[in-house]
Amino acid sequence: MSKPKLHIDADASSKILVKALGERGHDVTRTPNEWIVEDADDEVQLTEATQRGRIIFTFNIKDFMPLAQEHAHAGILLAEQNAWTLSGLIHSVDRVLSETSAEEWIGQVRWLNQWR
Repeated sequence: MSKPKLHIDADASSKILVKALGERGHDVTRTPNEWIVEDADDEVQLTEATQRGRIIFTFNIKDFMPLAQEHAHAGILLAEQNAWTLSGLIHSVDRVLSETSAEEWIGQVRWLNQWR
């Protein structure tokens, strides 16, 4: 079983979150980067993350729920933006990446609340 890799979409994108997770040994990217532009739409972000075997983390529940039904993907991790502090996000996303495998995420949509 391989360790999951994460991509943080434009809605949830935070340099601090990426840095904190990277310091904990996780492979994390965010929008924008060298393979995805800042104003990439949600479908492009999901497609690009999937091509790289990355779970995508987003606060954009409204747009990603339908995309999850329309596209094969490496996994989608959802959270309600107003329900989280930065320290809570770091702790819970760290748990997700530490306690799950990339294989169990394929095609799955899960809520970050499961790892609070």
